Amino acid sequence: MVQDMKIMMRNLSRNTTEAELLILFQEYGNVQYCKLVMDKVTGKSKGFGFVEMPRAGEAKAAIKDLNYRDVGGNKIRVKKAEKFEENVNRNDSGTPVS
Repeated sequence: MVQDMKIMMRNLSRNTTEAELLILFQEYGNVQYCKLVMDKVTGKSKGFGFVEMPRAGEAKAAIKDLNYRDVGGNKIRVKKAEKFEENVNRNDSGTPVS
């Protein structure tokens, strides 16, 4: 079974919307998930978000083409998201913590 690829976007304009990001990434294929991270107090974008795409080839093409693209006046950064689960319950040396 092929696993979806989760993509992280950084340096987004605070005015960029989820709808705009969805349209941007849909140019490369199916998008299963698109989420901007919002500040709980102000309700405004924190300038980063995540997209999940089911096909790795499409996701890699999106990463390659969109990284450093000007979106809303900002050169965005786009990369494969790191797996949070790999870092959970590990100390600074990378060994599991019991």
